Amino acid sequence: MKRIPLLLAGSLCCAAFAQDDYLRMPVSEYVSRMTAGWIGQMAGVGWGAPTEFQFNGRIVPAGDFPEWRPEYINQFWQDDLYVEMTFLKSLEDYGWDVTHKEAGYGFATSAYPLWHANTAGRRNLREGIAPPDSGHPQFNHHADDIDYQIEADYSGLIAPGMPNVPIALGETFGRLMNYGDGLYGGQFVGAMYAAAFFETDPEAIVRKGLESIPSGSQYAECINDVLAWWKNNPNDWEATWALIEAKYNENPEYRKASCGDGKKTFNIDAKINGAYIAMGLLYGQRDPDKTIEIATRCGQDSDCNPSSAAGILFTSLGLASVPEKFTSELKQDIKYTHTDYTFASLVHVCETLARDAVMRGGGKIEKDGSGKEVFFIKREMTKPSALEQSWNPGPIANSRYTDAEMEENIRSKPLSDGRPDMNQAIADFAPGWQIEDCGLEMDPGIRAEYRGRQRVLVTHPDDGATPCIIWREGAIPVNTQGKLRLTVSHHDGGDWQLIVKIDGAEVVNTPVSAETVQDGWLTVDVDLAPYAGKTVKAEILNQPTGWFCEAAYWGEISLIGL
Repeated sequence: MKRIPLLLAGSLCCAAFAQDDYLRMPVSEYVSRMTAGWIGQMAGVGWGAPTEFQFNGRIVPAGDFPEWRPEYINQFWQDDLYVEMTFLKSLEDYGWDVTHKEAGYGFATSAYPLWHANTAGRRNLREGIAPPDSGHPQFNHHADDIDYQIEADYSGLIAPGMPNVPIALGETFGRLMNYGDGLYGGQFVGAMYAAAFFETDPEAIVRKGLESIPSGSQYAECINDVLAWWKNNPNDWEATWALIEAKYNENPEYRKASCGDGKKTFNIDAKINGAYIAMGLLYGQRDPDKTIEIATRCGQDSDCNPSSAAGILFTSLGLASVPEKFTSELKQDIKYTHTDYTFASLVHVCETLARDAVMRGGGKIEKDGSGKEVFFIKREMTKPSALEQSWNPGPIANSRYTDAEMEENIRSKPLSDGRPDMNQAIADFAPGWQIEDCGLEMDPGIRAEYRGRQRVLVTHPDDGATPCIIWREGAIPVNTQGKLRLTVSHHDGGDWQLIVKIDGAEVVNTPVSAETVQDGWLTVDVDLAPYAGKTVKAEILNQPTGWFCEAAYWGEISLIGL
């Protein structure tokens, strides 16, 4: 495995350059903007998370857009973030000349939960279908889904002013799971990040992204529509939203190769969600709160879209201009789920890769008169990928892993779909109890330790309205003095509602939060004496409240005195 070296700078000799051929940026400024870009991603996904797919085909009402909470910034379990870090790790391991097959290894052996095009792409890889065929519509019926679009931020953050880098990285990593408009969505986002290092005008940034995808694609048509409708309705984003809705949600001709049946239940197509990213940037007018709010209130994938919009905007602003409320609670030493990266190490890796990208692109890293390093980034003509359409695709590449490649790089690794067996977990933790509607957020399962307790069960609601339920049915002995004992806790940044029902009647309803929990844990006893001599069903609910960090931590679920 080849590691990318940290390139050493020489000394600056300004006369050596034709200045018009280069974009100039102090390395310290690059780091500031790149760092701000990651913070923007985390701020956008954290603030939008409570509304994710809760408002489909309708605008999120202003009253349902949550207030910002400083703890929203610590998004270390979000697939919006950890999946793209797999691609960064592949670049670290294999270098910039990573092949399609090599790009697939880390993704194929990942152990995190995935959805849509990602799920299909990873399954194809594990079955020996190598990229680019793993994302081809013949093998992947989610080819135009949003997946690479929400994972492409990294590609622009390591390529300041170099749009062809995110285009090329899309060809390498985007084809693991996407094709056509699904691929272009990621290239569009990556190119906007690359532009944001040097552009301040949101329209210019969006147009730079547009230049980076084929002009004849439906994706380009969509972004051109958004730009035109914004010009016609510069002060009324809801009017533009209605036009997007009519064409890109209601018209099945613009949803031909993404998940779903064309109905309004939800729309995971890259185009409409990319339109909402552009909406946040254009109507947000460089205001962080406004940008995130509009991208969120457009609905559909309303955490991913503000994540990209805010990441791009924050890159343009630079760290010094990011409001303190987005950084005051940021934790830099926590590892992102399923990765070895902390925030601090992520920034370091991106700087290392960017240094190499500048040099590979014909640029230089030199020192100015004060000894500070400066990027001289070679200007380049943008070269979009070839036009392809997922509903009328070109031929497959017949790309397959050999048996030897499969054995050495995929089958020999422990493979998991990231979905824990919660039935087994509850059987191990609290024998006799059953579990249903446990969601996948925040890695449910059994933790070795949490807040001083050993072997802690973690659950999470299935969605913003559906609680996770732990239940059992049984006879309560006559003359019992028994009780049901629950010892519970919450995530540092969140809360949830503990509800207990006996035969459908609510007997406990209490918040589990920093305000109600003493010394890290809350113990609740339910008296079972009133049910002596009866057979009853007891249900314990991990009830969501604001759909942020809703994980329940269970130190004890036990029947005492029965």
